[in-house]
Amino acid sequence: MKKTLFIAVFALMGITAFGQSGSGFGIKAGLSYNKNGDLVGTVGDAAQNITEGAEGKTGYHFGFWGKLDFPKLYLRPEVVYTRTKSTYSVNGDSNDYDVSKIDVPVLLGYKLVGPLHVFAGPAFQYTLSNDLGDLDIEDVENDFTVGLNAGVGVNLGKLGLDVRYERGFSENEAQLIGDNIADISGRVDSRPSQVIFSASLKL
Repeated sequence: MKKTLFIAVFALMGITAFGQSGSGFGIKAGLSYNKNGDLVGTVGDAAQNITEGAEGKTGYHFGFWGKLDFPKLYLRPEVVYTRTKSTYSVNGDSNDYDVSKIDVPVLLGYKLVGPLHVFAGPAFQYTLSNDLGDLDIEDVENDFTVGLNAGVGVNLGKLGLDVRYERGFSENEAQLIGDNIADISGRVDSRPSQVIFSASLKL
């Protein structure tokens, strides 16, 4: 299923390059502010339960997009490498939770007035790696998950600017592994909740 999805997206991006007026393809990059869900665990052998919310941090992304343009609507699939980061304070220590993934948003947009447009659509996400500071952590439960993108943007010639919100829908966790009395065991919610700022260029 993953292979079929990526092949279909790349094929659509190729087709849009020869589409109607306004259709095309290009590159994009930007920054994001991300917060993952709670970390829940126990410290050592004392069964001391902890629940720690994440502090948001800045991440980044870059990738490609294609666009099929209609009079008032457009369809825009994207293939984007994303690196997010959030921070947990565990047992007095600060640990950054880094997640690398491939995002494939498939966006339906509506042109409001002039260069202003709004958009929304599902985002198919494939987790490449995750790391939580000095703590031992397993891979996420589900490599392939689904989220939602929604936002607003402006087109200025070949340059596009947009801001969007992304939220992971599928429940997904990574397990913390404790191997001695001082360690923490538990799980961390790896679903993203992020505000994304992007600049795109039509080629």
